[in-house]
Amino acid sequence: MKQHLFIFFFLLIGPCGFSQADQPAVKEDFKPSTLNQPGQEYPQVNSQGYARFRIQAVAADSVGVSLGLGGKGGTKLAKTEDGYWMGTTAGPMDEGFHYYNVNIDGGKFNDPGALNFYGSVRWESGIEIPAHDQDFYALKDVPHGSVHQVLFPSESTHTSRRAFVYTPPGYEKDQSVRYPVLYLQHGWGEDETAWTNQGRANLIMDNLIAEGQIKPFLIVMTYGMTNDVKFGRIREFDVKYFQAVLVDELIPYVESNFRTIADQQHRAMAGLSMGGMETRMITMNRPEVFSHYALLSGGTYKPEDIRDKSKVKLVFLSCGSKERPDGVKSAAAALKDAGFNSVSYISEGTAHEFQTWRRSLRELAPLLFRN
Repeated sequence: MKQHLFIFFFLLIGPCGFSQADQPAVKEDFKPSTLNQPGQEYPQVNSQGYARFRIQAVAADSVGVSLGLGGKGGTKLAKTEDGYWMGTTAGPMDEGFHYYNVNIDGGKFNDPGALNFYGSVRWESGIEIPAHDQDFYALKDVPHGSVHQVLFPSESTHTSRRAFVYTPPGYEKDQSVRYPVLYLQHGWGEDETAWTNQGRANLIMDNLIAEGQIKPFLIVMTYGMTNDVKFGRIREFDVKYFQAVLVDELIPYVESNFRTIADQQHRAMAGLSMGGMETRMITMNRPEVFSHYALLSGGTYKPEDIRDKSKVKLVFLSCGSKERPDGVKSAAAALKDAGFNSVSYISEGTAHEFQTWRRSLRELAPLLFRN
């Protein structure tokens, strides 16, 4: 157990910024980020993946921007004559979504020009670096599913808890159809909004369904931090509390209130980062509940970890090429040699970040619930 917790912590603090070495000249084709507040010109991104920030702080002595989960990778801003502070990242950032916050004289603030996203156990500013493959999560003129917010009773935590349920296009029209379900978990410091807000899971699903690449299924997303765990103290996390919420409370609620195929062969569990750690623990503890397992930058399985091979239809392991790809590929190969239906995927050019996990969901979804 301690080994897997260490691996998770290593991945959590892995690289997610930019390199400063041998960078080309910066092109002055900057445009507002697609995640800006309405009408706001900054932050901006250019065609090379550089980001530029402009912050109003007339009386400040120093202003900087911290990029990435937890606020790593600093960009110092310089004061301009009009009292604004401006600066550009030292190099291009990885494609896709990034958290960031603004440091003004030692205080941490959000950028008023950008939309906010829950990460690092707080609402962070967000910036989107255009990706060469962003079409698969783009908003297109295709039939769209719905994302339902539900409150379900939780006796184990003595409260009602929140979940989001994605239902595919046509779910409301044909009342005779029942669907498989993917239970999809966020990472440390995030919540149940992450997979749709940062990950665009609903748009990925809509596009895959429209292209005929997958059979429709439901996705259920809920908050996985059932006991309070501070950053750097991940070994204190005990999965039994979340396992009770997920398996004993949320799944029965979903199966009573949505048209699901309520058996083990039609349930999958996946998670990114710490959500992958939760997925690994719960699927090992309760093999009768899920038949498809997916760890996205969230560790690996060994063949001996899985007690009953006959109950497992798929093991999917993924990460970014800037993480630990050799470990993921070798683990998947060992599972395949042991007779499992095992698949690995490596997101090229990305680290421990949402572009890795968006791509992973795109690769995972067509593999789920095949006959």
